[in-house]
Amino acid sequence: MGAAFFPVLFFTAVWGAVGIGMPMMTPKGPHQNLIRCVLMLTAACCWLFWLCCYMAQMNPLIGPKLKRDVVAIIGREWHNEIVAG
Repeated sequence: MGAAFFPVLFFTAVWGAVGIGMPMMTPKGPHQNLIRCVLMLTAACCWLFWLCCYMAQMNPLIGPKLKRDVVAIIGREWHNEIVAG
């Protein structure tokens, strides 16, 4: 399983719109720079969190838990007998 192009492009565009487009539409006021900073940091953090979660699915660190009899059946089918010790 590899990374698909469309989800990466789609979510990059969504968070790019939040981080680039939304700060351009902030109303004038004393806290305009703070609102812009919050929007850009939110977009960057959410995109990075999504990307890490998405990429972690490519090669998971924790595999499925198999019962002993299932491992024995797999070993027998693959002609690699497991010796219980």
